[in-house]
Amino acid sequence: MVDPDAPSPSDPNLREYLHWLVTDIPATTGENFGQEVVCYESPRPSMGIHRFVFVLFRQIGRQTVYAPGWRQNFNTRDFALARQSPLSILTARGRATHQAGGGEIDEPLVALSIFLEIYLYACR
Repeated sequence: MVDPDAPSPSDPNLREYLHWLVTDIPATTGENFGQEVVCYESPRPSMGIHRFVFVLFRQIGRQTVYAPGWRQNFNTRDFALARQSPLSILTARGRATHQAGGGEIDEPLVALSIFLEIYLYACR
């Protein structure tokens, strides 16, 4: 899950910010639902509306993806090309906005649940 609008939509100099990376996702809803390589970091936009993008790649083999050394300035396309992965087979988008009082709208998780349902349906 990446944020192409970090830290702000008007100046996205940290684009793409990596919020989450999970690998080895099986085509099942079994107990072992993938390996979390970069732990989930909840979106906390400081200003404006941020887009959040979930991308699913076909993985060449299990345990072949390792955590990048950074979250900021992550590049989804370069990440896929370096691993010889075909470009995305499925994408989903969510968005979050800064709210007064420090709260955030966690719409990305709603987009993720829809994304996973589509993925599991496609794997049948």
